[in-house]
Amino acid sequence: MMSADNAGITTRRAYRRTDDYTPGTPKVEVVTEPLPLPLAATKVLVKVHAVALNYRDANISNGGNPWPVTPHGIIGNDAAGEIIAVGDQVRFLKIGDRVAPNTDTENLTGREPTRSWLAADEDGVLADFLVYEEKVCGKLPTYLDYIQASIIPCAGVTAWSALKGAVIGQSVLIQGTGGVAMFALKLARAIGLNVLLSSSSDQKLKAVCEQFPEPPIAAVNYAKNPDWHEEVLRHTDGVGVDMVLENGGPGTLLKSMKCTRRGGIVSQVGYLDRQKFDDAQEILPTLIDRRIVLRGINAGSKMDMDDLCSALTATQIKFDDIIDSTWTFDNADEALQYLWEGKHVGKLVIQI
Repeated sequence: MMSADNAGITTRRAYRRTDDYTPGTPKVEVVTEPLPLPLAATKVLVKVHAVALNYRDANISNGGNPWPVTPHGIIGNDAAGEIIAVGDQVRFLKIGDRVAPNTDTENLTGREPTRSWLAADEDGVLADFLVYEEKVCGKLPTYLDYIQASIIPCAGVTAWSALKGAVIGQSVLIQGTGGVAMFALKLARAIGLNVLLSSSSDQKLKAVCEQFPEPPIAAVNYAKNPDWHEEVLRHTDGVGVDMVLENGGPGTLLKSMKCTRRGGIVSQVGYLDRQKFDDAQEILPTLIDRRIVLRGINAGSKMDMDDLCSALTATQIKFDDIIDSTWTFDNADEALQYLWEGKHVGKLVIQI
């Protein structure tokens, strides 16, 4: 077994949060720090090739995360790399394997009682080298380059979990045009779902509809139409969609439920809308009346990531068409600000 010392690696460069939430100030800074060496018997050393940023990274870096986070932590929870050293008791992974750590390193099967989220409960992945327990790392599809593969662990697994239970021919409302939304759109197309897409930007809706013209996507601008849920109902002959990928939260959940068919599913994947639950009193009656299955999506388990990677390998779906832009490691702070301002459609990836 090759050790990290034999690989000649003892330190890493990583982006840690400044925790300075003043507008216009840097939100992350690069540091050089020692790696946790020597490698423990069951751990692997990963050379990172790409890290995909999520809205969550920008939100945490700007002080908006609704859960506690470790001070000055490393951001990022979507990464792709290769193993360059392994501990002497590593059994299933080997040097050269393309891998990513699961977003929740405690969530291996979906039944664990605890959680540990990358970039929140523990350090994230925006670094050139990472050390993880073998059991939290999943093998990535070999047909994808590192940039495309880097969007799988968080954005991909979240979309995969949110669409569980969907059946060919059903309809799904996907909210937004960010990373999770665009990954969900690709999966929805692959499994034969009718897609409705909502955004506050006509420009973004037009771009996505032109990029994926057949079969046509029904576009809904929720900013121009406060009663956007009625528009969704019109698109579905008054029945409602079978599933909603709900990304707003307090300001959108009730309307999402109102345009979901009776017995349909609402997958809550985000909390982009920062309003209060002013309509909270209506939510429970609507939930019961429409027999909605409301489920919280917190990415997924290591098994979910493995299942997604198997599905991708079988279907050979490519994701180069939903990569908004790639950035150099030295420009990570600028990429984070670009994400925070909502300029993207799809995923931002840091190439290392």
